[in-house]
Amino acid sequence: MATFVSLISGSSGNATFVSDGKTNLLIDCGMSGAKLKESLHAIDVMPESIDALLITHEHVDHTKGAGVISRRYNIPIYTTQGTHTSMDIGNIADENIKIITEDTDFEIGNIGIRPFAIPHDAAQPVGFNFMIGDEKYSLATDIGKITKSILEKITGSKKILLESNHDVEMLKCGTYPYPLKRRILGEYGHLSNEAASKVALHLVQNGTEHIMLGHLSKENNRPEIAMLETYNLLSQSGVDVGKDMTLQVADRYKPTLF
Repeated sequence: MATFVSLISGSSGNATFVSDGKTNLLIDCGMSGAKLKESLHAIDVMPESIDALLITHEHVDHTKGAGVISRRYNIPIYTTQGTHTSMDIGNIADENIKIITEDTDFEIGNIGIRPFAIPHDAAQPVGFNFMIGDEKYSLATDIGKITKSILEKITGSKKILLESNHDVEMLKCGTYPYPLKRRILGEYGHLSNEAASKVALHLVQNGTEHIMLGHLSKENNRPEIAMLETYNLLSQSGVDVGKDMTLQVADRYKPTLF
């Protein structure tokens, strides 16, 4: 049975757990080793059982504990060449560095994986599709804008963790310095609630059953605001949220199960 869990999600740290019951994958580790152990124990998973760590990009909210857990538990790290070169995670054993390429499928155990390119201000960032049996699960965060290619990759996902980073007006009126606001709003920044709601509608209209909104900004968003933006668009478009599909927001600090 497939398991897809957001361990933590937000501008302060991100980590996701995917399993088919035999192979356990961790995607990103933007937390300390101790916090990871605590989060995994909360879902009855031992850190020693992690078979691989996949990294979306090098930013510290995705890599803070990556080096520590790779060394501590001898976990291989799968990452693009650009991310590998740009990460600051200390020395990793050569045999535990696995270079992956956008749109090139690979397998870990019986889980099929496809990394896909995303526009973000990082060296070579990717999102991920996971094929477990005949079902697709997707992770799509840290995306400045949704391209046709990304939409094609995530369409057909049964479950997806989708970025809904900020409320545009909260960001514009907030305390962030102008260059940071411009970066977040730009094509290599983060998806707004409004953009996420439009993606969510497309996905639901094409069969997606479960959407978890994630990577929310602590300063420029609120879970209830992100949820309401997407809920309203879905409802106005004839989707019965809760019956036709489920919609939730990933917790910033603790595991959230679909």
